[in-house]
Amino acid sequence: MLRTLRLVALASLAAACARPNALEVEWIPSPRPAAPFSELVRVGDVLYLAGQIGTDSTGRLVPGGLQTEARQALNNIKATLERHGSGLDRVVKCTVFLADIRDYNDFNEIYLTYFRARKPARSAMAASGLALNARVEIECMAVT
Repeated sequence: MLRTLRLVALASLAAACARPNALEVEWIPSPRPAAPFSELVRVGDVLYLAGQIGTDSTGRLVPGGLQTEARQALNNIKATLERHGSGLDRVVKCTVFLADIRDYNDFNEIYLTYFRARKPARSAMAASGLALNARVEIECMAVT
């Protein structure tokens, strides 16, 4: 048994050494040059996405309130993931910031249309304020 465990450990070590880029870190800049953060950071096969609010291609918050903003933020996340070789089905964790915790159920109505079968681990909390006076901000971690 001990010999088998040693062989498994050695095989795992050999596999890790065979993947020299597994722990490389790559910072992908935001498409908005003035943004003080990266769009995402790739560490090996893991993607750490910056928080997304419901902004359109011009950087303006979409009108319509929480559910419209949530839909746009999730569409932004989907597009970012796809540009970097992943997708919503590869999201493993989301953190949701709501301007008002009373919006929790309304947010979930939209969220569940994006994550039907594979539901990521998730945290949700209320914030005292979000960028551009957004109603919701979502950050995610995914694998490629």
